[in-house]
Amino acid sequence: MGHNIHYYKNNIRRKDCKGERYQYSLTWQFQFPYNGDVCYFSHCYPYSYTDLQKDLLEIANDAVKSQYVKQRILCHSLGGNMVHLLTVTTPSTHLTEAKQKRAVVVTARVHPGETNSSYMMRGFINFITGSSPDAKVLRDNFVFKIVPMLNPDGVIVGNYRSSLAARDLNRNYKNPIKDAYPSIWSVKAMIRRMLTEREVVLYCDLHGHSRKMNVFMYGCENKEPSLRLQERVFPNMMSRNTSKFKYSSCRFKVQKKKEGTGRIVMWQQMGILNSFTMEATFAGYNNVHFNSNDLEDMGYHFCDTLLDYCDPDPSKVEHVLANLTRIVKAQYAAKIGKSIEDLKDLPLEDLDISDLESSDGGSDSSVSDGPPKLPLLRKKCASLQSKKKYKTRKERNQIHRQSKRRNSKQTSEPAKSKPQSVAGESSTTKEEKPAKPKQLERRCSVSSAESPSTLAKQAHGIPKHAQERVEERQAKVNKGPTQVYPNIGETSPAPNYLLSEDRTEHTPPVGAIIPQRRAPTWVRRTPRHPAPPPPPPPPSQPSTPANPPRNVNIPAPLSSKQIQNINYYYHIPTLGLTFSTLKVTPHLRLSH
Repeated sequence: MGHNIHYYKNNIRRKDCKGERYQYSLTWQFQFPYNGDVCYFSHCYPYSYTDLQKDLLEIANDAVKSQYVKQRILCHSLGGNMVHLLTVTTPSTHLTEAKQKRAVVVTARVHPGETNSSYMMRGFINFITGSSPDAKVLRDNFVFKIVPMLNPDGVIVGNYRSSLAARDLNRNYKNPIKDAYPSIWSVKAMIRRMLTEREVVLYCDLHGHSRKMNVFMYGCENKEPSLRLQERVFPNMMSRNTSKFKYSSCRFKVQKKKEGTGRIVMWQQMGILNSFTMEATFAGYNNVHFNSNDLEDMGYHFCDTLLDYCDPDPSKVEHVLANLTRIVKAQYAAKIGKSIEDLKDLPLEDLDISDLESSDGGSDSSVSDGPPKLPLLRKKCASLQSKKKYKTRKERNQIHRQSKRRNSKQTSEPAKSKPQSVAGESSTTKEEKPAKPKQLERRCSVSSAESPSTLAKQAHGIPKHAQERVEERQAKVNKGPTQVYPNIGETSPAPNYLLSEDRTEHTPPVGAIIPQRRAPTWVRRTPRHPAPPPPPPPPSQPSTPANPPRNVNIPAPLSSKQIQNINYYYHIPTLGLTFSTLKVTPHLRLSH
């Protein structure tokens, strides 16, 4: 878009590097077509979180695609946004048939600014859910687990590489924190759970690259003799299917600073042989800039290569392996200064091919930056660590009893009197403690009129006003009737055994007299439920009124034959019914 586009090195020196290294500038000219219009400039074709929602909604509304595409929420991000998971496969009729299917895991958009990865993912989803025969073969033989956007928070807020926690998610696969990186933790848990059910034949994370041209892959080198060069078969096949993919740009070196990336963790911890990162340039290939259709075509070529790689006929894989062996030996011979004929009989196990590749730097070159530094996350983690476990009910009751017993002992301890000085003792004694406040003295002072039992009960924690009420109640009880134990004729006031000095319950001694207490009588003034209304009187036959109105002639009683032709209006109040026409027959039957 625009014209006079130039990209050149300027005179601004870089401060993050040693030596004379300078920044670069991009300039172009653009003429706005409308006055007062709002325009946005993007370094790549935009693909927002809303665009993803529209694509998923279109699949869900399709009656055919929804039969073999299942959508669910893998997790929620730190910002509360949904991380979608798509499962694409043909429904199996038998359990054995479902277990025989191998799995393919494809993720994208872990870096928010790499929008070209979303267009590759769109092309992949459109092909795998399409109606072509190749797509049907793939759905019948594989279970595809697709996470189209791993970092929705960064996409929404406009980050280029980091998440909402200001961290690179593609450097935290090794030991992810669930509260800090929920999408990464959930993807690892999903793959680990799936490995217990079936084999994962391939894992691929889609990215964008800002330095190199074309489309290429990063893989993990297998040094076992039986698996040598196996990780290079799939990228080499893909370069044969499309000219946009360049195999010479692929790298398979495992660097220590990349141990937190998804491809290395899936290879080391999960044991997935074909673990890749597919990178698409922001520019193009062969001096032609990529457009969105070119990026979507890479999703189709990925599926086409998967069919070739998993073909039951192993001739394709064997042919590619033989070609890769010749390429590697030629590169190694050129490095040590020998001819390829000298290394013809040398096995691959004796060749150190890791030094043949350069670093896989670029937009995928940031090192691990540690855990997030969000204050809220630090507080949450600290609260989880310092949180004590809840005690059982038995332990809580025991702690409550101990504290209650401790408080009662503190209130019951009398004031210790200071020892008097003995004759001949040295006068150099400790200074006396200051006297207690007057309020405490008044509270602890005892009048001479109080009985010793009252003092003892106060020492045991019974307040004075409560003891006075108890004594008044006891005095009233002593005036009442008494009961004499058998064979004892003497009577005496009944002592208060339930409120003794030590506040414990005792059995009365022989000869004691206990006052009689009347049992309480319960009288219910109003019934709990209102009484039902009296039943209505039974219906009776109509009779002559007691006080007939004036100037009315009362007819004589009718015979049974005359009754048949008379209609009556009869009302039954209990049922709320009124029969407008009743006909009485000689057999005493009622009919309408």
